[in-house]
Amino acid sequence: MFVDGYLFSLNLWYINESVPKSSKYVLLLFAFALEFMMIKIKMKNLIIDAAADKIFFKIITDDKSYTSEYPNSRENFDKFSILLYKFLNKNKTNISEINNIFINQGPGKFSGIRASIAVAKALSITNKLNLFGFNLNDLKDNNYVNIIDLYKKGRLTKNLIKPSY
Repeated sequence: MFVDGYLFSLNLWYINESVPKSSKYVLLLFAFALEFMMIKIKMKNLIIDAAADKIFFKIITDDKSYTSEYPNSRENFDKFSILLYKFLNKNKTNISEINNIFINQGPGKFSGIRASIAVAKALSITNKLNLFGFNLNDLKDNNYVNIIDLYKKGRLTKNLIKPSY
């Protein structure tokens, strides 16, 4: 706040509340940076991959990751969503905390891809989550962090799932 002037006739200072424009921009920039940091801290990503020999679940946050694998079998396809919820509960994660779901759309085993896509689509619709598909080619040495990098670069398309068996 700055003092705008002095009234000589009344011998009084008058104060006009004004913030310099440069300060407004600094405060605005600070507010956006703070909001971005809060969003960045809250970001949790769920990766589901059932295209290969194992059913693979992974949660990646900015500083932690949790992983679980199950055999890729018919019995596990029947209880796919139960396995997923056990994985989330074991890692103390609620589905409402997840921001993005990344699903392997193949190529790979038909039953695994079909079951994982069905569960991922159901979760994304019911909980209003972002759903992204990736291909086996996008993985390099089974490094799933590469999928998050592709997402950050804008190379994955939201809600576009094209399975390849």
